Amino acid sequence: MSDETKVALVTGGATGIGAACCRALAAAGFRVGIHYHSSSSAAEALAAELPGSFLIGADVSTDAGVDALVEALKDQGPLAVLVNNAGLALDAPLFSAKVEDFDKTVATNMRSVWLVTKKLSRLMIRRKEGRIINISSVVGSTGNPTQTSYGMTKAAIDNFTKTAAMELAGYNILVNAVAPGFIQTRMTSELSPEVQTAILGRIPLGRMGTPDEVAKVVRFLAVDGSYVTGTVIHVNGGMYGG
Repeated sequence: MSDETKVALVTGGATGIGAACCRALAAAGFRVGIHYHSSSSAAEALAAELPGSFLIGADVSTDAGVDALVEALKDQGPLAVLVNNAGLALDAPLFSAKVEDFDKTVATNMRSVWLVTKKLSRLMIRRKEGRIINISSVVGSTGNPTQTSYGMTKAAIDNFTKTAAMELAGYNILVNAVAPGFIQTRMTSELSPEVQTAILGRIPLGRMGTPDEVAKVVRFLAVDGSYVTGTVIHVNGGMYGG
């Protein structure tokens, strides 16, 4: 990448792993676009930390929302990095899971990645340069009880990453995924002590990871990693090796 200041956009960038990615990319010299949907106050607080950053509010699970995202990016500078991080988990046993929760999970975790990458990759194609990093999950590879919908979407992201990497390689656009294991976020902090103990028993390193540890891998793919594409990098303390 050249010395020109370029834009790195992080979807779902206001909290958790997304916010850690925003901080890491800002420290690497990018002008960071912080996308949010419902977490406007958190996004504003993060933007205040990161000089030169900017906010984009949009529902990236819809075609109109992604069009608004593209329009908002037009005057912000050349898009060099896209981190598809927006996602959710609506856990329930398969036999009692709600269809509307399944549809929402697919729209947020999977449809949004396809739509955002489809439209923003065009900006990268024009410049024949770019890095696209999709945030997947270890659950996409291992499965996890009560997460049939979530696991399906993350497995799809892994395949999408490999296929998009093949299609975009000729334009010097690298496409990779980072698959976190269990990370210390608001979501995991709400788990019962019994569930947390059971999770730790599955992790050879004996602890959950931090958002910063995931963000460091994202930064590597965004800044270095010039011969890495079509790969899913697992960050999970040894619970799954890929």
